[in-house]
Amino acid sequence: MKILNADKRLPALPRSIIGHPLVSIVVAGVIIYLALLLGQSADQFLQFSINGIVIGAIYAIVAMGFNIVYGTVWFFDLSYGAMATMGAYSVFYFTGRQIQTVGRGEINNLYLDIFMGILIAGVVAWVLYVWIYPELRSRINRITLLAVGALVALATGAYTGLILAHPADLNVFLSPTIGLLVATASGCVLYLGALSGIGSGRGLILFLVLGLPGALALGGYSGWLVADTLSTRLYLSWFMGAILAGASGLAIYRGVYFYLRRQARSPLVMLVGSLGFLLSITAFIAIIFSPDGRPLAQPFGTVPWSLAGAFIKPFQVLIIGIAFAIFGGLYLLLNKTSFGTAVRAIGDDEEVARIVGINTPVVIAVIFFLGATIAGLGGILLGEDIGIRPQMGLLLLLKGWIASVVGGIGNIYGALLGGFVLGMVENYGVWYIPAQWKDAVAFVLLIFFLSFWPRGLLPRR
Repeated sequence: MKILNADKRLPALPRSIIGHPLVSIVVAGVIIYLALLLGQSADQFLQFSINGIVIGAIYAIVAMGFNIVYGTVWFFDLSYGAMATMGAYSVFYFTGRQIQTVGRGEINNLYLDIFMGILIAGVVAWVLYVWIYPELRSRINRITLLAVGALVALATGAYTGLILAHPADLNVFLSPTIGLLVATASGCVLYLGALSGIGSGRGLILFLVLGLPGALALGGYSGWLVADTLSTRLYLSWFMGAILAGASGLAIYRGVYFYLRRQARSPLVMLVGSLGFLLSITAFIAIIFSPDGRPLAQPFGTVPWSLAGAFIKPFQVLIIGIAFAIFGGLYLLLNKTSFGTAVRAIGDDEEVARIVGINTPVVIAVIFFLGATIAGLGGILLGEDIGIRPQMGLLLLLKGWIASVVGGIGNIYGALLGGFVLGMVENYGVWYIPAQWKDAVAFVLLIFFLSFWPRGLLPRR
């Protein structure tokens, strides 16, 4: 039962790092190097620092998604990088030049639309069967319940395929969903407020008379506003890209990894299988969209602000904010909920977690969905900043892994710290050499940590 009371405290620097004889030398060398750079050009030093923070935020996002997966199943999932690419290219799919030939394929691809629709239908069917079916099977006829669930899954898949088939009208097709979500959220808030404010009886009457119509009106107005505003298409494509990546990650786990983990029980088999997914998805993306690099539609805030001789875009500030928002959300989820307790228990000992009653396959599937969604968002943000290419997922995967090793693999604290450390080291490291050497600097940092501090700066307890 010890695993159910896992330590929630912020990891501290281990004594192996604090007392290591190299620490003083490394710290002194870093201080001297930074002082030298600052003395040469304060403006350039500030610009390199800003660049390092921005790219470090993206590395931190990718590393956090990677760490929650790795820290739960202790498996190096190479397909995680493909989810980042999928998220970025989903945005290009919705916002690029529609129905125009690109290389040997088309941006709007019928077979891709059908495939993703089937995938979403399968994921929804699994979710309904796992969560809804057990709760209702004792009260509703089994055949009726399964038939309704199948219809809901097929309708959701068809809806997704329809959206993908008309990427130029993304805001129009998603407007009913947005309106429904806004109406539901506002209705729940008003309902709870009415009940807590004036009691259950009068509160329910007040909600039905004023709250429910108000929630429906707000939802309808929100849906109309989204449908009538073309600029919302880009940001809705971010949402769709992250969701499609997350659904793909969940489908890969439930369709392949779940059975490989049970039958093979070998990390090598899992690694080879994930490599196959990475190469296959990357190849399909290159075939459909061409292997050339592509820019994404420009988001808000592309005009840079001037800051003491350096420049930063408002969109880049958003990237930093998103990194900390994801960290805060994951912290609350993993440390303040029963689901987080289950995740930590599985990460400590999956067999014991199963014995004490945790539904490990479902919890792990949710973790794969969250990890792939975060990876997709990381790929989107990187693509918005520097553009996209089919091979970007592998590089992002490696950078996320390096950030995890530097910060401390298996926990989100280390992922956040390691991402920013990696971003800063990369940018300061290419002060005297061409920027193309950034990747080499990152791998030198990886080798250094693997050689002396393999558990990272904030190792998992």
